[in-house]
Amino acid sequence: MPKQRFPITDDHIHIDPERGIGIRAVKEFARSGGTHIFLVTKPSWSYGITPGVPEDFRVVFQKTITLAEECCREGVVAFPILGVHPAEITKMTERMSLQEAESLMIGALGLAADYVRNGSAVALKSGRPHYEVDSAVWEASNRVLYASLEHAAECGCAVQLHAESGPCTDVVDMAEKAGMPIARVVKHFATPDTPLHPSFIANHDGIAHAARDGRAFTMESDYMDERDRPGSVLGPRSVPRFTLRYYESGLFTEEDIWRIHAEVPEEVYGVEISL
Repeated sequence: MPKQRFPITDDHIHIDPERGIGIRAVKEFARSGGTHIFLVTKPSWSYGITPGVPEDFRVVFQKTITLAEECCREGVVAFPILGVHPAEITKMTERMSLQEAESLMIGALGLAADYVRNGSAVALKSGRPHYEVDSAVWEASNRVLYASLEHAAECGCAVQLHAESGPCTDVVDMAEKAGMPIARVVKHFATPDTPLHPSFIANHDGIAHAARDGRAFTMESDYMDERDRPGSVLGPRSVPRFTLRYYESGLFTEEDIWRIHAEVPEEVYGVEISL
């Protein structure tokens, strides 16, 4: 088997051995040419957990870390990203007050930050609902998002944001106030107009233009790994396949691939990506 010439990194992927195909997805990623993943925490309900206190998220975080270790044993380097999905606020307010839900989410982000400090994770995950909510929920969600930026700034790590489609330009001021470098605030499922660091879905039609411009960006599948939603959002092979397709068609050079899949994520997340 020929030696791989360059790394291929998925910036946002989920693995779920309980509701999906688990490590089999990682093997598919590797067989397609994938080498590194940023393994993102799934929502608490994916594990049948109904959190009432921040400590309840420890199970979610620990499962993500354990999965990352399993990925590494399969030859794929996995970097855990821990946090609280912004849609948790909607679930939580079905059984507690909005103030309690906000406090719980911020507390859980503090717990995630502890894992970053001890080296078990590389970044935090936060955001705000990508669907319509009332003003009170929106404001509470922004306070949670801001808390994640404060934690990330204090830890010296990146933060991935799951938020509404669009540029999220208001987050720039929030990040600056929190002392968080904009280049380390990652807009998951990004659009080209974002001032944050864009993580583009692998089939985004703006990728070729961004590569030509030499823009700093990363690529993701946002693979959900759920049997009842196979291939959602894209399959686990998508980042390697699209990367190689862009390369074979001349849209990417080998230098582009090293920049997108190694140099840029190294700068954003403070990790080492090598073959």
